[in-house]
Amino acid sequence: MEHAGIWVTVFIVLFVLGSVLGLKVSPREKALGLMREKARKMGLHPRIVPAPAWTKIPKATEDRASMVAYYSVLIPDGRLALLQAIVEEGQLKVVQGEQKFNGTTLALKGIYAIDMQSNSVGLYWDEESDLRATQLDAMKNFLLALAAR
Repeated sequence: MEHAGIWVTVFIVLFVLGSVLGLKVSPREKALGLMREKARKMGLHPRIVPAPAWTKIPKATEDRASMVAYYSVLIPDGRLALLQAIVEEGQLKVVQGEQKFNGTTLALKGIYAIDMQSNSVGLYWDEESDLRATQLDAMKNFLLALAAR
């Protein structure tokens, strides 16, 4: 009975220590946060959205779409035509819109699809493929070049 106080104290300390360690941000989450912050400062607009059906990104479950990163650039004076294209073997395959973009080569890693609307152009991509944010500049330049065509 004399050791009961020690055991209670040990359990309390372990409980508090476990709670504190559980709050620590994982290195992966920290890298994603830093990458999204850098993207915002560059003029890219990162969002996490449900994957549209036309992108052919596998669903999380049978009745729920997967969440995917969507990075876009706003074109203030743009009047862009609708474009939806998936990336197959490093090239764009137009699903809907201008066929002139069919076969456009894409040298970026982890890109699933490209989406262009009236005043924005964006891409759906796997952020895990570039946690060090090495291709953000290339992504922005590609999106601006695509909008200029």
